Amino acid sequence: MSQQITVSPVDGRIYVERAYARPAEIDEAVERAVIAQRQWRHVPVPERAATCERFVAAFEARRGPIAQEIAWQIGRPISAAPGEVRGTVERARYMIGAAADALADVDCGEATGLRRFIRREPHGVVLTVAAWNYPFLIAVNSVVPAIMAGNAVLLKHSAQTPLAAERFAECFAQAGLPAGIFQVLHLTHTDTERLIGDRRLGCVAFTGSVAGGAAVQRAAANRFIPIGLELGGNDPAYVREDVNFTHAVENLVDGAFFNSGQSCCGIGRIYVHRSLYGKFVDAFTALTLQYRLGDPLDAATTLGPVVRTAAADAIRAAIARACSAGARSLIGEERFPRSRPDTPYLAPQVLVDVRHDMEIVQEEVFGPVACILPVDDDAHAVRLMNDSRYGLTASVWTQDEAAAVALGDEIDTGTWFLNRCDYLDPALAWVGVKDSGRGCTLSRIGYEYLTRPKSFHLRTVS
Repeated sequence: MSQQITVSPVDGRIYVERAYARPAEIDEAVERAVIAQRQWRHVPVPERAATCERFVAAFEARRGPIAQEIAWQIGRPISAAPGEVRGTVERARYMIGAAADALADVDCGEATGLRRFIRREPHGVVLTVAAWNYPFLIAVNSVVPAIMAGNAVLLKHSAQTPLAAERFAECFAQAGLPAGIFQVLHLTHTDTERLIGDRRLGCVAFTGSVAGGAAVQRAAANRFIPIGLELGGNDPAYVREDVNFTHAVENLVDGAFFNSGQSCCGIGRIYVHRSLYGKFVDAFTALTLQYRLGDPLDAATTLGPVVRTAAADAIRAAIARACSAGARSLIGEERFPRSRPDTPYLAPQVLVDVRHDMEIVQEEVFGPVACILPVDDDAHAVRLMNDSRYGLTASVWTQDEAAAVALGDEIDTGTWFLNRCDYLDPALAWVGVKDSGRGCTLSRIGYEYLTRPKSFHLRTVS
């Protein structure tokens, strides 16, 4: 197939069609990037920053059309779109501001007759492979800091969200970024894997499924280049006995069902102290029933469709398997009239009486499903939270900060939250452990993965 087709989950129609890049076009794009990057790497960091600030301003000015396009491409309610624009701007500006310090030479101290320092050099051409569920927030994590670090970037976005990549390209062009430093390629999986094997490529930043991450690793098996992998999650939350109850319920419902649960750091497993379990389940279910499932272009809608009918079918099947194995569903689909089989419109679901070895608890559902389980104490919660092949984020809900920090030391996770969830702070490293990936984006540390250290050892001879 020579065409990339985006089917909108809103109404099932074809929303975008794009031609896949031909092999000659891919080769030419890589060569343009190589040539342009040789000059860009010598542009002073303040000048790079000024260009990227203009990019941010151009992006922010397009917030209206961007909101519409997100709704049509992935089905997220239009009322939630401003958050993606704000978050993209926040992350970009933080990384722009952090660049001068993060990219500065590291002075290794005085030694007689010697000058020693470490310089951070760009990798050259960076390939960003971005996922659809947060199309701008995911891409910006590597695109802007890679360019700030002196790299050129090729962006291969999901076939579900090609317009996100094209909006970035428009904004960089308006900002005056030199031609070749940022380019968009619409690629097949085969061509993406072939590109990863191209000797002119210096780094890959991938966001997607565990299976996709494994495919990227295989494609790079004969190369020694950095591969950043932000993969799946099935993130846990622990509600302690001393919790601010109302705050926890409100935020965990949002953490489970925002973006229809299609978030790598969304809440899938909630462990509640046994003394609060029944009360928590009742309050969580009651608040879930207040969601309005419907047309994402309607400002009153609070829950949109999942990305495609096949995804909804897979989520329904996972729920059915869990219930057949003894789990109990607390939300009847009839409570959400728009939820219908053979469509991407899917009611949110709360499951109890689940066993920890069930697929619904162990695997990433990537949909609006929350499993709630009772625990006896902190040790019980830690054991169950760690009983997962994923480790992206985890959270504890308590009024005891010291206990929260102590618990955080015991949890296998990339980010540990107290009284919040499903959030990225650009000042903090975004990183996963186990099958949630490797590498790092955001924060000053994120620049270490988009550059390589070069040591300078200068001896004075008189």
